[in-house]
Parts: sequence; C-alpha cells; structure tokens
Amino acid sequence: MPKGTNQKLKLYYLAKIMVEKTDDDHYLTMPQIQQLLAENDITADRKSLYNDMEALQVLGIDVIGESVGRSYGYHVGSKKFEIAELQLLVDAIQSSKFITEKKSRELIKKLTSLVSVYEAATLNRQVVVQGRIKTMNESIYYIVNDLHNAIMSNSKIEFEYMQWNIHKEMVPRQKHLYKVSPWALTWDDENYYLIAYDSEAEIIKHYRVDKMKFIKLIDEKREGKKVFDKIDLAGYTKKNFGMFNGNEQVVNIGFKEEMVGVILDRFGKDAVIKKSSEDGWYETRVEVALSDQFFGWIFGLGTNVKIMGPDDVRNRYKEEISARLAQY
Repeated sequence: MPKGTNQKLKLYYLAKIMVEKTDDDHYLTMPQIQQLLAENDITADRKSLYNDMEALQVLGIDVIGESVGRSYGYHVGSKKFEIAELQLLVDAIQSSKFITEKKSRELIKKLTSLVSVYEAATLNRQVVVQGRIKTMNESIYYIVNDLHNAIMSNSKIEFEYMQWNIHKEMVPRQKHLYKVSPWALTWDDENYYLIAYDSEAEIIKHYRVDKMKFIKLIDEKREGKKVFDKIDLAGYTKKNFGMFNGNEQVVNIGFKEEMVGVILDRFGKDAVIKKSSEDGWYETRVEVALSDQFFGWIFGLGTNVKIMGPDDVRNRYKEEISARLAQY
C-alpha cells in the first residue's frame, strides 16, 4: 500500500480525529477511521492502527474500543474537560463585562475545540454573547499581562485612567499619569479590578482594568506591602459594595427571616446571625465601607432590611434618603 504525503503526521491526525469526531455517544469503526485519515492523505492498515490506538492511550488519550451492535467501534472516553465544566467556563466568559464580545467568541471557540464536534454543537447552541453589555477595550488581555508582569517583577506602574464623557468618548480622568504599586487582581460584579497601593495617599485603592490605558512598568520597587498584607482579599469585596471605597465601619443590619439568603450571599456563612429584640427580625454585625453604593444596596432591599446601628450611620442614611426626596 503506497504511503500518503502526510504519513509522518499520522498519529497527530488520528488523535485529532478521535477527539473531534467521537465521544461517549459517537463511535468510529476502523473503516471509517481509515477513510478520515485518507482524506488527510494518510494511509493506514488495521494492524498499524491497533498499535496507534495503544500509542494514543500512552499519550493520555482515553481511547476505548467496544462492540456497537454488529460492529466494533472506537471512541474517546474521559477528556480534559467534561461538558459541564466547559459550560461553566463558557458562562463565565459570557457574563464577564471585561471581556469584549470579539474576545468572548474567540475564547469560546477555543474551548469548544477541546471536545467532539457533537459536544461543541451542544455548547454553541447555548452560547448567547451578542447584546450583552461588554467592555469595548480590545487591549485588555495585554493590560492584564502587563499588570501580572509588574507584580512578578515587583515594579510600580504608570498609566492613564479613563472615564466616559457626555459624548460617549473615553477620556483621561486627570491630566497627569497615575503611579501606583500593583499587588493583586480581583474579579467583582462582573468586572476586573487592580488592587494597588497609592504611596502619595498612603492607602490601598482599586482600579477597573478595562479603564486603564498605556500601562508602563517603571524602575521603582513596589511599596505598601505591610498595608496590603493586612488586607483580607477574600473579604475585600464584601466590604466594598460595587468596589466603591468608603470609611470602614461595623454596622448592625436588621432583616426579616426571608432575607437571610441575601445576607449570607453578601457577607458569607461566617456572618453571625442572632434574633433581634424586635419580633420577627434578626441581626448581624458586619464591617462595610460606608458609601452611596452601600446605602443604595440597603434601600434596594426594601422594608425587609434596615440599618439598626450605630446612630451616626442611621442618621447618614436618613440624610441620604432626604436628599433623594428633595430631588423630586
């Protein structure tokens, strides 16, 4: 039997065919495999294919051979990702505001290449990206890479921080560049944030990654390690509502039983809950960053949640409500 022109790539094409064309519900017989290889200008007899299937197993590809009716078929069993795992990743990409629509489609296409064409079709039928609110910053991948490089090299960065104007244009927030010490990246409320130390203000700040531009690593070592080490990064977003800063303070929040899920979703299962002196109410004491966003969160939960103390926080909340009423 004359050899095909791509004979040296035989094992590569065989692996590609098995991963893309088979799964737990779809099999290929030897004649079908030979035909698919022939379409890539590769010849293969049965004996060599038996050896090749064993070679694929050694390489970590779970090739399974079993009787299918009157035929004997081959398929790939377990793969690097299960469909449910890929669906979680696809959903995360779709819901991420900081990934553009174009990049979302590119990433999802790469993920679906890890499974068979049949499984990929199932995933693609569930993919709905168009129309979602997405960032328009196509360079965000490079920005994230630059930030990781700065963190790894222990360097400060300079950058422009952008904002929208009334003409729907992204313009710098200030004339001079921002200069900070980057320490971590975090994801909250579907956005990506840089957690950094501002040496001039001597505080930790955070910045929307998709609004950062012209990032430059500078020849200055990072500062603020002691301040950053004191931060419980896992609990950071619990205190900062919508990642808006404010003075941190312990607040006593009262709520009715049907709102316990909302409280635990926000503050975690470690939040201590006890019965209130008011009938039908419960309380929890949590540390939050007092901001308009925190008060807006409380207001949005309606009459089933209220601030019970301290008095200065209750009074500030009343002033916020009065100011809003005055607008109408």
